[in-house]
Amino acid sequence: SVPTSTNIINKNGKTIATRFNPIKGYTRTKSTDTINIESTDAINRVTTFEDYLQNFPLKPHGTKVYLYDGEEKHRQDVHAAVLDIDAGKRDLQQCADATMRLRAEYLYEQKRYNEITFNFTNGFKATYSKWRKGYRIRVKGNTVTWYKTQLESKSYKAFRKYLVMVFSYAGTLSLEKELDAVVGIENLQIGDIFIQGGSPGHAIIVVDMAKNDADEKIFMLAQSYMPAQDIHILKNPNDTEISPWYKATNLEELATPEWAFNKGNIKRF
Repeated sequence: SVPTSTNIINKNGKTIATRFNPIKGYTRTKSTDTINIESTDAINRVTTFEDYLQNFPLKPHGTKVYLYDGEEKHRQDVHAAVLDIDAGKRDLQQCADATMRLRAEYLYEQKRYNEITFNFTNGFKATYSKWRKGYRIRVKGNTVTWYKTQLESKSYKAFRKYLVMVFSYAGTLSLEKELDAVVGIENLQIGDIFIQGGSPGHAIIVVDMAKNDADEKIFMLAQSYMPAQDIHILKNPNDTEISPWYKATNLEELATPEWAFNKGNIKRF
């Protein structure tokens, strides 16, 4: 028999991988590219995006989802856990922005600064490496330009200001165009995004996955929503026995608590 959610949730687990057990017969997928590089003073752990998401820290079990302004989210019945990352101070870090935040934080932590780049809705390429050199972005109507203002700004605070700029002018429409299409639900990976561009559109990110001996996959999803709010793990409203896992087998439509996607909506950074 399929275990109930109580077997799935370990209330004391502090990360996605330790909070949630795979359902019976399934084994959590391990990213194969995690390697250790020895440097003179310490071991630098080079982590894949999959590994980063699976081991993402969570707030304590039972934590509510709060909006950017400190108010409680209207619905507290859609989440199984809350990621331990802030929602920002403005109504910006919504759905697509949350997926970009996770990707950018990962690349920043790995010091892969040149790979942090996102397109604005009008196509302007906002590259963090240029921002890091002290350039800033000026927006006048639909015209966007770089201008040099200050010395190199390598601080985390400056990185967060860059993200605020990105979140202000990028969204589901731009991100959907920017990402690579994933054809076939069987090719789904951790870090992939279900996205529908629009005003409003929606985007959610795959943060964990497990497989059985027949290579059938189950996966877990995280989202932010409107207004900007804490990033949270989504419950599966259509299969409470395995929630918060979702089954990939024969998936045509992905019905999540606040949005429905289809198998053609999968994209990848």
